[in-house]
Amino acid sequence: MDDIIHNINIIKERITKACHHSNRNPDSVKLLLATKTVAPERIKIALNHGEILIAENKIQELKEKYEALQDTPHINHFIGHLQTNKIKDILKHDVQCIESVDRWELAQKLHQRLLLENKTIDILIQVNTSFEESKFGVSPENAIELVQQISTLSSLKIKGLMTIGIFSAETEKVRKCFQLLKSIQEKIINLNLTGVEMNELSMGMSGDLETAIEEGATIVRVGTAIFGTRVYPDSYYWNENAK
Repeated sequence: MDDIIHNINIIKERITKACHHSNRNPDSVKLLLATKTVAPERIKIALNHGEILIAENKIQELKEKYEALQDTPHINHFIGHLQTNKIKDILKHDVQCIESVDRWELAQKLHQRLLLENKTIDILIQVNTSFEESKFGVSPENAIELVQQISTLSSLKIKGLMTIGIFSAETEKVRKCFQLLKSIQEKIINLNLTGVEMNELSMGMSGDLETAIEEGATIVRVGTAIFGTRVYPDSYYWNENAK
């Protein structure tokens, strides 16, 4: 318990320092706890400490933890690759924002299901700013067109953009990914699309959150730096071959 709270405090300090360095208000950056493989009891420690925003990568884990977390106030995002056959499960388990919408087919099927259930949902558009074939996300050159298409679907409330930067120890390579997402955001804002908000930039994890904040992140996603090393490698959670 003490470890989790201690780790949260360290991450919060890093966020605050990065914001001050960039002349930003620390309140403008939200900490999202990436809770993949983390048991509900450990997640509750963070939530009872005052954290509110959590996210899963896999629908199965979302379902497994749902009841255990139901009575503890929190906001649920989904940050993994979403298959169209899992849409019902997302809507059934109180996900407030899907950060990983990256294709028109998914948006259409989400919209159809939401209309049936008379619901709306917040989404972020995931952009592949690293140009890696192993990563999901719409290509940067097609991102604006996808936003324009999805903006016609009344049940999907576009709140901003998400990206996973390149996994590199070279800060400037990572920075280019975040700068690219920021530039796409600015172009979309200038289009003044009806019903489209561009307030959120979800980018940056424990290794590069300072760089992400310098480039405009409003949500940083942190998991292992708070909850400890996971049993499985990243490739298990970011299954880039799943369609």
